[in-house]
Amino acid sequence: MTYLTAADQPSISAGQRFRDLLKRPGILGLPGAHNGLAAAQAKHAGFDAIYLSGAAMTASMGLPDLGIITVDEVTFFIRQAARSSGLPLLVDGDTGYGEALNVMHMVRAFEDAGAGAVHIEDQLLPKKCGHLNDKKLADPQDMAAKIAAARKARRDLVIIARTDAAASEGIDGAVARAKLYLQAGADAIFPEALTTEAMFREFASRVDAPLLANMTEFGRTPFFTASEFEAMGFKMVIWPVTSLRVSAKAVGELYAAIKRDDGAQSMVDRMQTRAELYETIGYSDYEALDQSIITTILPTL
Repeated sequence: MTYLTAADQPSISAGQRFRDLLKRPGILGLPGAHNGLAAAQAKHAGFDAIYLSGAAMTASMGLPDLGIITVDEVTFFIRQAARSSGLPLLVDGDTGYGEALNVMHMVRAFEDAGAGAVHIEDQLLPKKCGHLNDKKLADPQDMAAKIAAARKARRDLVIIARTDAAASEGIDGAVARAKLYLQAGADAIFPEALTTEAMFREFASRVDAPLLANMTEFGRTPFFTASEFEAMGFKMVIWPVTSLRVSAKAVGELYAAIKRDDGAQSMVDRMQTRAELYETIGYSDYEALDQSIITTILPTL
């Protein structure tokens, strides 16, 4: 199977496929995939959807997660992940890259690139990782206007409103913002950086919408499994930067080994083999497609 032939393309839009996943029983697990290869690996592992983290995308570019990257740069990641996996993607839309018209442009660009869902957060630029301190929040009405604009621009992209209010406005402030964003047209809510099981349960009991949990490492949220989040009342969970962290750690160890050993011979058992890589990216499928196209056609006399 390749992305090159029309027969191999999904007949249903990414947005509708993401909606269909949300209708299924159980929680939807979305592992972070920081590039096309990681997206293909997530599919091979059996996941039905994946997540594109702003922090992972920027870090893979050697940049901090401060709202620096652009819509066009993000669409490059969307296209490669959607193309390599064929899965619907939830994409981190940061603050929407500006105000209402900018948000509408983002929605159109993301949907055209193959995204199935996007989340937009209620921070002001320069935005920060939700698990860091000193986040500055947008006026809730301004954020609601962005959600309404996103709703107006989308064909069937799922719109998830993220609120970072729990840290500064408490659970009451986060709940009030969530309800306002739902009234503005959000399909789901992402309460960021909740710190206890009690907070997750209370938020779920007070907000009647599909909810997204963020299971990031080295943050404010304790480790919970997907099943535990489901029991708390959540419908989706992301592991946003995990694939990048594991990959970056491995690459750092590789470079240290090459420098130390004057070669990579000691790391071969840690490598994906050529056969494993080719199987993941469908190398033989592309070869077979190529052979079917270049078959010689003899002229008739």
